[in-house]
Amino acid sequence: MSRKNIFVEKTSFTPVSKSYVEIVERKGLGHPDYIADSISEVASRELSKYYLEKFGQILHHNLDKVLIVGGQAEPRFGGGEVIQPIYILISGRATTEVIESDGTKTTVPIGPLVLKAARDWIKNNIRFLDPDIHTIIDYRIGKGSADLMDIYERRKDYPGANDTSVGVGFAPLTDTEKLVLETERLLNSPEIKKKYPAIGEDIKVMGVRKGDRIYLTIAAAILSRFIHNVDEYLELKETIKKIVMEHAQSITNKEIEIFINTGDNPQKGDKGGLYLVVTGTSAEHGDDGATGRGNRANGLITPFRPMSLEATAGKNPVSHIGKLYNIVAFNVAQEIASLDNIEEVYVKLISQIGKPINEPLLGYISINSDESTYTRVKKKAEEILEEHLDKINKIWKDVLEGKVTLY
Repeated sequence: MSRKNIFVEKTSFTPVSKSYVEIVERKGLGHPDYIADSISEVASRELSKYYLEKFGQILHHNLDKVLIVGGQAEPRFGGGEVIQPIYILISGRATTEVIESDGTKTTVPIGPLVLKAARDWIKNNIRFLDPDIHTIIDYRIGKGSADLMDIYERRKDYPGANDTSVGVGFAPLTDTEKLVLETERLLNSPEIKKKYPAIGEDIKVMGVRKGDRIYLTIAAAILSRFIHNVDEYLELKETIKKIVMEHAQSITNKEIEIFINTGDNPQKGDKGGLYLVVTGTSAEHGDDGATGRGNRANGLITPFRPMSLEATAGKNPVSHIGKLYNIVAFNVAQEIASLDNIEEVYVKLISQIGKPINEPLLGYISINSDESTYTRVKKKAEEILEEHLDKINKIWKDVLEGKVTLY
């Protein structure tokens, strides 16, 4: 065991890429859970920037409890309207007031900061969802608990962990994982949206591999304003299938079968038979969302891999292990996996509340490789994790600049 409680071992179980079955999911940009994660995170960033500007440091907060309550809409060929707006509740804990050394008390404008952050994110990411018309955005943010604030305030170079928790990461991605991740990103890319504006932002991709065949089931919200009849809708589905297939062939040599909006009943048309939306997200009509129910820190949901259930979004980027250890675990796994002929790397970091964030109770690395490779990389793997832990108190800068994948 190293000075940072790091333990490295060789494993020899069958890699996920070589198992017969694999399941991978990604909830895309307009999915209600993705929206909840995003609003949690931008609210935290906005608050962090305010704290830095006014007080010279990021103060204690965790805004990882956003709830999306679906509204009601009536899409129809060539148009449609939102009948009941989407309700968005931003919830969590934060430092709401600061008393300076001279006794001056400053009240933090929590409401205006987080509400503006939420509205701006919606405007910048979901083209036809108007936050002033189609949503009601509310907040309930209380003052942080005294014990957690005390742990936070007595930080030095490395603050005490905000929680006793675990962060998990792995590398490399399998073909199925790459395919699911890249398919959603492709369909939500600016290029595709410009060429095919009828494709909404709510894209969910489920990948199932059986042997050497990958089945992609894609739920793609289609904007009713651009579709005038069933034939146009079905034609767009075929176009989406061709776009995805062409891109998929650049990622994997495996056989691929693609299914788009399998719940459709074309005979009912725009009377509930097709996946049509007015705004681009299923949240407009009864689909709800919550922070932490979507993608893990590498952008995927991978039930065949170890996963942390922590929400990375919205947690403070200075001391909350639910955010920091998941970021570090994936970064470390990727770096180790690039060293040599390694099949898989898993990294698990366990904290103790109040203990310095660069000193986990356990830093566990498992390397799936042959014996000679393991012997060559074991020491280097330990050094890589130590280096990342030594830099963990600087991750907040990348988080605030949006350089870190969180969901």
